[in-house]
Amino acid sequence: MPQREMPLPTVLDPRGRTFGEEERAAVLRVLDSAVLCGAFGREARELEGEMARLYGRAEAVSSSSGTAALHLAVAAAGVGPGDEVVTTPISDFGTVAPVLAQGGRVVFADVREEDGNLDPDAVEAAITPRTRAVIAVHLFGGAADTVRLREICDRHGLLLVEDCAQAWLGEDDDGRLLGTAGDVACFSLQQYKHITAGDGGLCITDDPALATRMRLFMDKGWDRAEGRIHRTMGLNYRMTELVAAVARVQLTRVAGVVARRRASARRLAAAVAGLPGVTMPRWHPGHAWWVVPLLVDDNTRWATALAELGVPALPGYLERPLYANPALSGYPPGLCPRAERLIDRTLLVLPWNEAYREDDVDRIAQALGKVAAS
Repeated sequence: MPQREMPLPTVLDPRGRTFGEEERAAVLRVLDSAVLCGAFGREARELEGEMARLYGRAEAVSSSSGTAALHLAVAAAGVGPGDEVVTTPISDFGTVAPVLAQGGRVVFADVREEDGNLDPDAVEAAITPRTRAVIAVHLFGGAADTVRLREICDRHGLLLVEDCAQAWLGEDDDGRLLGTAGDVACFSLQQYKHITAGDGGLCITDDPALATRMRLFMDKGWDRAEGRIHRTMGLNYRMTELVAAVARVQLTRVAGVVARRRASARRLAAAVAGLPGVTMPRWHPGHAWWVVPLLVDDNTRWATALAELGVPALPGYLERPLYANPALSGYPPGLCPRAERLIDRTLLVLPWNEAYREDDVDRIAQALGKVAAS
């Protein structure tokens, strides 16, 4: 058995989360109010205002999960049976489930091999007269090319939705916040994200019509203005007051969380620079580092070797591209060859956490060096 040091902090471990007395007080505040439903309380509405101000956007709409947030965006975009939405094959299933739920068709475009984000040329090639929207995922906290994607969407009259679930306070090359280029940007508060309330979602937009449609869809099409009138199709995607109260506190912590992740990722990048057979993404100060993606020669070999040294690593991030899942059909193998190569061969993901100390980072770097030398 290898000699193992104390396990690294994780998001399922109190050491790897940022909960404190403020979250405890927020939960008790809601319990003491006796109002736990977001339709009747104040916490969810306050959270929406705070989120809009954080990103400098006009409107924010809360929901029960990051997947629900994406469903609000897709529904507000008017996606229906037969409509197409272009997106990436490397993401959580929550990116595509809302399109399927609306009766739409997901069209997968290939990715850039250097970072796994959408290739804008592949996106443009995938557009047809049935396309209604593009969902750009800022994978692992690194920026998709929203400048080019915005230009493509504008030229074709499409909505651009940013999936920022992994990219809280991430920035593009010009220092612009990810989530401020799209017509709608969607965020997640799930357990594994930078900040968490267990689950929960947020959408931000500058378009009041989109905000209205998302708010109606979140609350069963009920505007609550004059009696029980359901004006549009909608689902119950309301965020509870308990979730919103915790999320409000977590929102005050997100800048510190991202700053600490950036500092430790910079330390790792410096330590592994020049190691044979392993490459970190091009260093960018705006990367949010949800995880640390590496490019290697054989991700399964690297993951196995690192595990033997006590360092967790995930080969490929996904076991298969989204279109190869049984829940989807009609997509041939080889559809997105760069994405498939990343998953099958070259992409290695290291979990990352704001609680990593310098000696944790150094231990990870030493393990990478041992595997490279072998």
